[in-house]
Amino acid sequence: MDHVTPLALAYDAVAAARQVAATAAMRAADQDRDQGFPAEDVADLARLGLLAAPVPSMAGGAGLGEEPGARRLAAVLRLVGYGSLALGRLYEGHVNALQLVGLYGGPEQRERLFADARDGHLFGVWNTEPPEGGLTLEDGAGGLRLAGVKTFASGAGYVTRALVTSRGPGGSGTLMLVVPLKTGTRADLSAWRSHGMRASATGTLDFAGIAVAAEDILGGPDDYFRQPDFSGGAWRFAAVQLGGIEAVFDVWRGHLAATGRGGDPHQLARLGEGAIAVEGARLWVERAAQAVSDPALPPERVVALVNLARLAVERAGLDVLQLAQRSVGLQGFLRPHALERLSRDLATYLRQPGPDRALTAAAEEILRAGGRAGDLWDGAAA
Repeated sequence: MDHVTPLALAYDAVAAARQVAATAAMRAADQDRDQGFPAEDVADLARLGLLAAPVPSMAGGAGLGEEPGARRLAAVLRLVGYGSLALGRLYEGHVNALQLVGLYGGPEQRERLFADARDGHLFGVWNTEPPEGGLTLEDGAGGLRLAGVKTFASGAGYVTRALVTSRGPGGSGTLMLVVPLKTGTRADLSAWRSHGMRASATGTLDFAGIAVAAEDILGGPDDYFRQPDFSGGAWRFAAVQLGGIEAVFDVWRGHLAATGRGGDPHQLARLGEGAIAVEGARLWVERAAQAVSDPALPPERVVALVNLARLAVERAGLDVLQLAQRSVGLQGFLRPHALERLSRDLATYLRQPGPDRALTAAAEEILRAGGRAGDLWDGAAA
């Protein structure tokens, strides 16, 4: 694939993400509605090469995420989240799906699905479902077919390549499938009446009757839950959240400058506290991204660090929200002030599953590890 090598070398994903963030931020207020979706922003992701960027460089992409410590990927996720958390959520799911294809796909699957990404298809990863009626793969006279639904599926009706988890026939474990979907079909967004993240097109997707071929099944039973990739991948949504935290901070800072209230020592003290929180979150994200790509760290130690990172970013986000809202006051709760929408989106996106278990599981690993605190995340000492 000689024709892709110059593109991979020359492509600047971070610069592309800055462009997307700038235009997404200008459109975000108009997209903030029930059943909203950032269609123009997703088109920009495709036009500027960011949908293809996570494809490995040897397969015609830019190899985003292959670099040491995933530094470029962390920056891209942060920037896209800065422009729009709803868009950042969708893009993180796209990246996640392509990384799973790279990990578990066979040669023909990788070739086909990476080509789809280069052609502008939006991927997503959907694993949430109701207690009853979740996704199952059934083996009948006509071959394999799906039954059931996925819930809280961001990009429902817009994702055209859905990587989903499904119970296999006869209790054969949890399988990963990549299901082609047509835009505007099988999606129900009526239940997503959320406080924030309204433009994420999150809803229920009905898979009933979709035929599944062997080449649609990715990897083997329960591969989806392999560590450290399953829990360790949480650093990516923390990077998107970091972008949202930075956006809140900048709107808050801009408000103080525009209103001439920045000279008040109490306002300055709050702004200084916010800057500490923002920088702390950034350092946690960078450290977590490095840990995931460190082969010297045991998987359980990687998961512990990423769990701590996602909770540190959550805490930073909540602190910045409180400080910004106190500084700006009532105006920050009134439309069309930018802080009003940004606060709703960030508060909603910070609500990720299992925070208490993430904390205690990390603490359990730290307790088992022994040794010195300074060596906990040093692969050579682990």
